[in-house]
Amino acid sequence: MIRNRVTPDRVIRTALPAEVADVVALHARARATYYPDGLPQDGTDWLASWESALARPEGRVLCVVEAGSIVGLASFRTPEGAPADTVKLFQFHVDPDHWRRGVGSALHAACVEEWQADGRRAAVLDVHVDNRRAQRFYERQGWVPEPAGPEDHHLTMRLPLTAE
Repeated sequence: MIRNRVTPDRVIRTALPAEVADVVALHARARATYYPDGLPQDGTDWLASWESALARPEGRVLCVVEAGSIVGLASFRTPEGAPADTVKLFQFHVDPDHWRRGVGSALHAACVEEWQADGRRAAVLDVHVDNRRAQRFYERQGWVPEPAGPEDHHLTMRLPLTAE
C-alpha cells in the first residue's frame, strides 16, 4: 500500500466509509456524461455497492480530494478467478467539473504506483463502448483495447505493469 499523496492543492488517499454519499454522488455525475439518454435504471443499489467496495479488505478505493471535496475516485481489486498478479480497475471517475485539470492523470499514476508496489503484473478494466473520452484517456496512459464484438456494451482494456 502506498502512502497518501499530498500536494498543496490535492490529496490522494483511501476513501473512508463515512464518505460513501459523496462517492455515490460523484459516481452518478461522472456516469451521466456518457449516457446521452440518462442513467440506466438497472436496479443497481449504488449506495450498497460502494459501501461494499469501501469495506472490502482485499480491495481499495482511492479518492482525490481538493478543497475538502472528493473530485476523483478509483476502485480496484483482484477479480474473482483471476491470477493474484492481476488487478481490475472496477471504477474510475473524475468529477466533470474537474476534467482537464490533471486529476485523472494523478489518480491513475497513484493506482499504477500501488499496483506495482503490490507486485501486480497486469491491470484490466471494462469501459462503456460509447465512452470515447475515457477510452482515449486510458489509451494515453498505455492501456490497450481487446477486440470487442458488435453487441458488446463494454470494451475490455489491458495495461501491462512493469516496474521501472
